[in-house]
Amino acid sequence: MDPAAAPEPDRSRVSARIGGITPSATLAVDAKAKALKAQGRPVIGFGAGQPDFPTPAHVVEAAAAAVRDRANHGYTAAGGLPELREAIAVKTLRDSGFAVDPGQVLVTNGGKQAVYSAFATLLDPGDEVLLPAPYWTTYPESIVLAGGVPVQVTADESTGYLVSVEQLEAARTPRTKVLMFVSPSNPTGAVYPREQVEAIGRWADEHGLWVITDEIYEHLVYDGAEAPSMPVVVPGLADRTLVLNGVAKTYSMTGWRVGWLLGPPDVVKAATAYQSHLCGNVSNVAQRAALAAVAGPLDVVATMREAFDARRKRIVSLLSEIPGVHTPTPEGAFYAYPSVKALLGKEIRGERPADSVALADLILRAVEVAVVPGEAFGTPGYFRLSYALAEAELVEGVTRMGALLAEAR
Repeated sequence: MDPAAAPEPDRSRVSARIGGITPSATLAVDAKAKALKAQGRPVIGFGAGQPDFPTPAHVVEAAAAAVRDRANHGYTAAGGLPELREAIAVKTLRDSGFAVDPGQVLVTNGGKQAVYSAFATLLDPGDEVLLPAPYWTTYPESIVLAGGVPVQVTADESTGYLVSVEQLEAARTPRTKVLMFVSPSNPTGAVYPREQVEAIGRWADEHGLWVITDEIYEHLVYDGAEAPSMPVVVPGLADRTLVLNGVAKTYSMTGWRVGWLLGPPDVVKAATAYQSHLCGNVSNVAQRAALAAVAGPLDVVATMREAFDARRKRIVSLLSEIPGVHTPTPEGAFYAYPSVKALLGKEIRGERPADSVALADLILRAVEVAVVPGEAFGTPGYFRLSYALAEAELVEGVTRMGALLAEAR
């Protein structure tokens, strides 16, 4: 069955907490595109946020060797293999300048578990989390599942999708406990400059807030941009900061499911106790593969970054040629986030899409191109397009979409 077409849960049969979850829109779009491709349709999908490069050969070989090693056939420490936690600590100091001990590292089943565990460990019912938008779809769901209340703080293309201290302060209440901070950003590709990271960090420190910072795209920056780690820029925040990361994007290992959470020892100890009941250790084979990745060279990410940079320039150029589409140039990650607000309500092939969900549906039906509407990221009127796909497909897909949208009247 197409996952996107699965029946809605019966609210009387599942808890309100779980029944209220909105499935991942990005995965749903990707599943729909793949299902259509399986039917022989020439669908081009811009939905999935994963590199189209293979996992490095030395990482795959490390996993193959791990499978044959009996030491990996049984339970291991819930917090992660000691060698991997040590390597992550070394890698973190090397890449961002943030010094942590191995005891401050929790290895998780991918970045998503790190996100949920961070909120589950910090939040009590009713605690508010300032959530800059556009945001990744998993953040608000994880906050709500952990009993928290997401408070959206919206930035648009006029500021390059960067929120200001003034906006954050206006949204802060006595119930505010956490700021979710992401740079480089999914879905916009926005990168906060050092001075803005410092200003936001000092503001959070002044008000005694926790910061959860997702650094999964740390190495994918362009045009000389840098993505400094907030606890490095504002050292006083280190005792109230959780840093989330993983091997998925840097090493093209999305399916291996290895992420991590870094933070103060007492919080990491609590999160590890939670994980010991939730799932126990992450797959030992995947951990051995991750060890080979983080302890190895960064040449693979340099190669990917060069390719992504070329695609980034191409997709922005192509999107900017479409009347009614406004596309800020992303400085990081591998996403473009164009505004399509000027096209809403206009007639296209006999239809007048009122929102970006309807417009995305029309594009899929009419020209077989799959994009994720901005509603999934808290900001209607936009599309997210991942450019982590072959350039020929990228050009064909945007060209098809552009020809359709040019018909708008």
